[in-house]
Amino acid sequence: MKKLLFTLLIIPFLGFAQEKGIVFEHQTTWDKVKAKAKATDKYIFVDCFTTWCGPCKYMSSNVFPQEKVGDFFNANFVNLKLQMDQTKDDSDDVKSWYQEADRFAKDYAVRAYPTFLIFNPEGELVHRIVGGGEADDFIAKAQAGLDPETQYVTLVNKFEQNPTDADLAKKTAKAAMSAYDQDLAKKATARYIDLVGGEALLTAENIQFLAQGATSSTSPAFMLIKENMQKVDELLGDKGRKSNDILASVLSNEIVMPVIRNKNEEVDFTALKERLAKEHPYVDMTSILASIKTQYYFSKKNWPAFKDAVNDYIALNNKKVSPNALNSFAWSVFENCDDAACIQAALNWSKQSLEGNEEPAFLDTYANLLYKSGDKETAIKYQEKAIAKASDSEKENYVATLDKMKKGEQTW
Repeated sequence: MKKLLFTLLIIPFLGFAQEKGIVFEHQTTWDKVKAKAKATDKYIFVDCFTTWCGPCKYMSSNVFPQEKVGDFFNANFVNLKLQMDQTKDDSDDVKSWYQEADRFAKDYAVRAYPTFLIFNPEGELVHRIVGGGEADDFIAKAQAGLDPETQYVTLVNKFEQNPTDADLAKKTAKAAMSAYDQDLAKKATARYIDLVGGEALLTAENIQFLAQGATSSTSPAFMLIKENMQKVDELLGDKGRKSNDILASVLSNEIVMPVIRNKNEEVDFTALKERLAKEHPYVDMTSILASIKTQYYFSKKNWPAFKDAVNDYIALNNKKVSPNALNSFAWSVFENCDDAACIQAALNWSKQSLEGNEEPAFLDTYANLLYKSGDKETAIKYQEKAIAKASDSEKENYVATLDKMKKGEQTW
């Protein structure tokens, strides 16, 4: 009987604890969600997520369960989670939403994750938020979706109704970029360029804005930067991105990445570079191709080619490669490659990362590479140095590695 009484007492407590965060609808349909919103005069909040999306998982684990987040969303919205991908482990409830998820992706241009859609009590889309955020910031973004003056759709309607308002076109373009509404971003950016035109467009603030709107080599923003590269560099100054970098980034996404993603063929980087030089001779793609090359061979797990690509990248960028990048390159080789030439190259990168910057993690990488290369004595000295500089939370792992080194055991 005491056990039964305890169970009866704890059930209400657990129910109360679960209500601290956002309460999402389950075992329902879109029509039922809309009907509930209309009956309760609440807006609808839809979390469009995927199972593989890191920021989506962060929002679900760390933001949505917070009491203040639950208080705001439960008071103002009927809340729904909509899984946009399909997996073999999906429940019947998730499967029942497959068709609706496909429709959402098409009708509401859901292309990035997480995307959060807000509908009014009548079931009409009024606002969109792309990307997560911490609790207070996210509540503020959702609050904007409740006010007709700040709703995304309101801004879009004003844009459509005022085709000669340049400031509104610029504001709409920026909002569309943030919302990953690519079609509208292109349209609004093109309108702004057309309305302002000429020398008036060539200001530092405008160039920074237009750089975001240069989404293809045929876009008006791209063409404007291309035709004024020297002036753009003057406006952005030494601390800003160079015009070449802006244009190279666009061409990378447009031409290089589709080739990289074609898993059926090995990438011929020489041919790719020649194609780019022929089609876009005004842009130097050397640096960005060198960076992409390191990523490509890492993904292919071709460590000798990765080693050569990293060496080329470092040589090309001289001292501009960050210690973090050098350490990451070196650790990738340590974990994955036994080739002596690769390990020696990684030792060089790791040693360079330590120049004036003896971070414990970098020292640990260097020690592990020394150990893998066969220099046990020096490896132990550097591992002891890493331990001496490490925080209390880091020490345990470093000490365990040191013990393995002293015992002659593998550390990889």
